[in-house]
Amino acid sequence: MPSLDSLTAISLLLLLRVICIQASVHNYAGEKFTRKGNAFVVHGGSEGIYYSRPNLNESTASSNGDAYIRFEKITFQKTQELTNYSTGSIYAILFEVDDRETIGGSAYGGQRAICCTSDLAKLGACREGEVIHRLSTTNPGWPEVFTVPFDSNDKTFIMEPRSVQITRTGMYNLYFMHCEPKLGDVTVEGKTIWKNPIGYLPGRMAPLLNFYGFMSLAFLVLGIFWFSQYARFWKEVLQLQNCITLVITLGMFEMALWYFDYAEFNESGVRPTGITIWAVTFGTVKRTVSRLIILTVSMGYGVVRPTLGGITSKVVMLGATFFLASEVLELVEHVGAVSDLSGKAMLFLSLPVAVLDAFFVLWIFTSLSSTLNKLQAKRMMGKLDIYRKFTNALAVAVIVSVGWICYELYFKSTDVYNEQWQNAWIIPAFWHVLSFSLLCIICALWAPSQNSMRYAYSDDGSEEFDKEDTLMLIKPSPVSTKEVSELRSVHSEDADLEEDKTE
Repeated sequence: MPSLDSLTAISLLLLLRVICIQASVHNYAGEKFTRKGNAFVVHGGSEGIYYSRPNLNESTASSNGDAYIRFEKITFQKTQELTNYSTGSIYAILFEVDDRETIGGSAYGGQRAICCTSDLAKLGACREGEVIHRLSTTNPGWPEVFTVPFDSNDKTFIMEPRSVQITRTGMYNLYFMHCEPKLGDVTVEGKTIWKNPIGYLPGRMAPLLNFYGFMSLAFLVLGIFWFSQYARFWKEVLQLQNCITLVITLGMFEMALWYFDYAEFNESGVRPTGITIWAVTFGTVKRTVSRLIILTVSMGYGVVRPTLGGITSKVVMLGATFFLASEVLELVEHVGAVSDLSGKAMLFLSLPVAVLDAFFVLWIFTSLSSTLNKLQAKRMMGKLDIYRKFTNALAVAVIVSVGWICYELYFKSTDVYNEQWQNAWIIPAFWHVLSFSLLCIICALWAPSQNSMRYAYSDDGSEEFDKEDTLMLIKPSPVSTKEVSELRSVHSEDADLEEDKTE
């Protein structure tokens, strides 16, 4: 089984290209143009930005409280072979997703093209060899198009620094484009800075800063309750309750780390890789431990059986595999990333986690069914009651999860262009709320108390019928008048015999 260090190294290698370009401060380190249709494109970034009112007291668009996109030191580098080639221009096109139809066109209803073709040129719609763009009818002045002409034999061309103030809430996209095949090896260097009114957090991530702050407080309240009960009844604490304490502690660290990760990102514009890795790792460990605890409790460990026996290795192997798959997925999804990865990449990494989760659910409910039957057969009514409540809570959680997965699939399939970015934060937030709610129910069912040991496994035979459960099981049967008379007669004879012995 690979160690955590090797796992982190592998994941960081996968993230090498992602980290250098995906941040609120988008850095371009020698990015090459790739062919898309009849154009050559470099994706400069996509972020949701909230509306910013113009600040009349400031002369620049980069004042605090404003939303803007700033171009800094954008440089286009030609190769040595293209030094003497000076034809064509490179375009920096910034547009809001609702204006995407203003880029490109087609002749006679044919295939859509980004660069002007000879047929479109004949129609007078554009000049052949230029990127097709026209002004939006709903958003005056947009899209913003900046042209860098290759009109000399210089090897390097620098784009003039500029800031574009955002005065309309939307999902903004930046592309560098050109239409000349001979310029295919040109590279882009420099950076763009994307800022929201509240900071550098992208719009779809901004609400999560307050959410993780709220969740940190929620875990703190739960921790105070649990640790106070733990301290009061520490002599009666079960091994299961120690595991729950571990999960609560991991949850507190996870939420706090996510909050600091987003706060630092919002302040600096660059995602702090170290904090993100720690937040991801704490979260993955918490989810793995939670699933293993639920599975072992469902098997009756510590309640109807003292050990897991021969299946211990299988449980450990399942947990290790889930940790490995989930850690890789979370690292690739979060470390250094702002924009969503491609659907195929996320599907490839999400599939193993989904399959393992399904296996966990199947094994948990199969084990619960067996444990409930054993408890009912042994007439352990106290334990049976708590296990039934536990089963009901898990069943509700699974049903809600399946429903939310269906909604998430619908949301992503109908939001191809990220037009619903302002609501996208609800998707990850829901899973945190659901897992926290289930943890609260488990804490309520197995909170430390002076009677905690009555739910522990015992092989002395007393646990099968404790006093309370025995009274519940014994039902008085009706007694006939004849039987009462006979009992009284026997009692009277016994009393007379005792008197004779006394005399």
